[in-house]
Amino acid sequence: MSQPASSPPTASLPPIVQTGAPVLRGAAADVAPERIHTPEFQDLVKTMIDVMRQAPGVGLAAPQIGIPLRLIVLEDREEFLSNLSPEERAARGRVSFPTRVFVNPVLELVGKETATFFEGCLSVAGYVALVERHLAVEVHGLDEHGEPQGWRVRGWPARILQHEVDHINGTLYIDRMKTRSFCTTDHAKEHYADKSIAEILRLLNIES
Repeated sequence: MSQPASSPPTASLPPIVQTGAPVLRGAAADVAPERIHTPEFQDLVKTMIDVMRQAPGVGLAAPQIGIPLRLIVLEDREEFLSNLSPEERAARGRVSFPTRVFVNPVLELVGKETATFFEGCLSVAGYVALVERHLAVEVHGLDEHGEPQGWRVRGWPARILQHEVDHINGTLYIDRMKTRSFCTTDHAKEHYADKSIAEILRLLNIES
């Protein structure tokens, strides 16, 4: 899942795979637990975190660097929230959280509440669209050390989790988006930055 600005890949890091690549459309394979402790897998986790931070983004799935494994990394740093007003942060449920690594994550949607916001993707560079997501989720899987873990969250962390777990299932946000809202990041800033989601939906003649 993307942040507004992005940087070109360095020679030492793999590029982020863009939409159209088959690796983004297949279901990724489970990671064998015994593989987690290998140097190669630990290097993969570190590489994914580095790619996510360089992009910059708040989440990355292994297929986004061409590796079809059920592995995701996430983090939302306070610096990413600095341009949001307290009201915007509250509306989105946006909170910072440290780096999380999930191996073979299994996601459960919690409750029926949903929210719609603009969403971007590092694998659909330069574009955003409105996407409706569940407000709360619970995820279970292994951490980067092979230990079982669970996480129940609401708001923006739940959105990031849904986005990244979609990736390892071969789904992109463009499969879920409100198609009339699809636009470049620049157009979204120019036309919608000062408007509520309800106003945007009305402007675009989208049923909420």
